[in-house]
This record gives sequence, structure tokens and C-alpha cells, in this order.
Amino acid sequence: MTMCSSCSSGSSSSRSWIVHGIVAGGAIAAAIGAGAYLVRYRKFRSQVVGIIPARYASSRFEGKPLVNILGKPMIQRTWERAKLATTLDHIVVATDDEKIAECCRGFGADVVMTSESCRNGTERCNEALQKLDKKYDVVVNIQGDEPLIEPEIIDGIVKSLQATPDAVFSTAVTSLKPEDAFDPNRVKCVVDNQGYAIYFSRGLIPYNKSGKVNPQFPYLLHLGIQSYDAKFLKIYPELQPTPLQLEEDLEQLKVLENGYKMKVIKVDHEAHGVDIPEDVEKIETLMREQNLS
Repeated sequence: MTMCSSCSSGSSSSRSWIVHGIVAGGAIAAAIGAGAYLVRYRKFRSQVVGIIPARYASSRFEGKPLVNILGKPMIQRTWERAKLATTLDHIVVATDDEKIAECCRGFGADVVMTSESCRNGTERCNEALQKLDKKYDVVVNIQGDEPLIEPEIIDGIVKSLQATPDAVFSTAVTSLKPEDAFDPNRVKCVVDNQGYAIYFSRGLIPYNKSGKVNPQFPYLLHLGIQSYDAKFLKIYPELQPTPLQLEEDLEQLKVLENGYKMKVIKVDHEAHGVDIPEDVEKIETLMREQNLS
């Protein structure tokens, strides 16, 4: 997996998405002394925990984390992929279900039990974070229904957040396939020239006046994985639900509506999440084609 060099016709501005924070850091270093700055930089948001939120109840696919994918529960496959990331100091599964907890302990994962009242994965990550003995600076919310998530994407969003002090949240996007343009389960994203998120939607964005997909436009598909500054994550549940969040049913919109910055990186990734039961067969077919056991 490689990071894309562009996400629009202006490749130079796209590359700045990932390096913007590092470039800004370089300017600071020139002013205060490179040696002192680099010491602080290495310590900034240095302790990172990956949390895989998992719940049994789901309106579209009950028991999804435990579904069998070529002989292993999906939650195990996600955990195994996350273990390959180099930026994570620790990985836990956060769940409110004993069946999921027992399964995860069986293959060696650390489990944090959370309440059933969590309204989304972000709140579940926050509750799990409060129950951990060690303090962390960055929390990565690793979607349990992405069994083929590349560890490089995890590392990419962590490094992006570490390099962007004015952002409290980071996430990843990839190119949107034309056939997914009007699928409400495929969340779309638009960003500014510095790689900060402007908006997320279940509808196609931007939406042109013809009402059709423009094959020349680089539409972006949001990948579910995201990372947060731990201090921000603690206050996230206290933020009241916002109109756009409720209308789109997208928790990241509450972050934007409250004026916080979200850094976005573009990656080259074949998005293969499991949203509905029919997606399992697609994942298994792909794994066989790629000789993934």
C-alpha cells in the first residue's frame, strides 16, 4: 500500500496534505533552533493506543464482529492487521457484549468492557480510554468491520495528527468508485487545499447541476478509521449533537460543526468494509484472489 501522490489535478497541493504539519514544524524549528524543536516534536502526542470498538447489536447486521471470514471471526482479522502497525503502543477491543469479549480474549486480545449507552464508536473509544491504566496522547478508532485495513493507513493518520498541532482529529480517504457515488453506505468527503476536512456526506459531494457523476472529478471516499487527540476525545461526549450530524448520521460532523479542525490524508486503498451480510462473500473472494489466509 502506498500513499497517493495526488487527489486532484494539482498534485503539489495534494502532497501538502500529508506534509503540511511537518513543513510548518520546520519553520518553527528555524526560529527556535532545530535541536530543541525536534526534541519536543518527538514527544508531541507520542503515546498511541489503538481501540477497536465492537458491538453485537446492529440494525443492518447483528453480530457482525463475530461473522466468520475464511475461518476466523472478522474482529480477529481486524485485530491482526492492526497489530502490524508500527505507531501503536497498545491495542484493545472495546465492547459491551460478553460474546465478543470472550471471542477476543480467546485469540489473545486485550478487552475493555464498555456500557451499552455509548451512542457511537467514538464514545465507546472514550469510555475505554478512561478505563485504561496507562495515559495516552492519541487514540486510534479502528473500525472492526475493515478486516483488510492496511497497517500503513493506521500509521499514516497517526503521523498526520502528530505533525498537525492545530488538528484534534485525523482520518483517511481514498478515491471513490463511480458505482459507489450514490450509495449512502459509502461516505464521501471534501477537503480544502491544506488537507483539512470541509464536509462529509452520505450523498455525492460535490454535487454538480447535471445530477450525474463527473468522471473527471476526483471524488473522495471516507475510510472509517480515525484518530483523535486524547484530550479532545474526553470532551467529545460532552458536545451536544449537531444538526448536520443528526441529519447525515455521521459522528465526525459534530467535530466540524463545533469548529474543530480535522486533518485528512489520501491513500491508495481498495475499500472493503463489511456493512451488510452480502459483503462477507465479496471479502472472502478478494482474499482468495490475493492469497490472504
